[in-house]
Amino acid sequence: MIKEIKFSKEAVEKINQLLSKKPSGTFFRIAVKGGGCSGFKYDFSFDDKIEDADIKDKNIVIDKSSLEMLKGSEVNYVKELIGTSFKISNPKTKSSCGCGISFSL
Repeated sequence: MIKEIKFSKEAVEKINQLLSKKPSGTFFRIAVKGGGCSGFKYDFSFDDKIEDADIKDKNIVIDKSSLEMLKGSEVNYVKELIGTSFKISNPKTKSSCGCGISFSL
């Protein structure tokens, strides 16, 4: 995995499960994008293209600027009463909005 970020066993299993249903050559992309009420939000998507600014490890792709914001984070896949989702614990986060979707650095 990308050494600057930890991935829980559950996250790796879910990523592999999701990708098994996609065409060969598809990657799981993690990005930090501007938006939400606190300034930034995490974006999880599928991509079949790798750009020059991307870091790829096995089946996961992260662009360099997102990786800088995610260094030291842990990606987990959690099951809660409201559903299941990927969650990122980022030590660089200073605050987050009430809904927990967006954050500030």
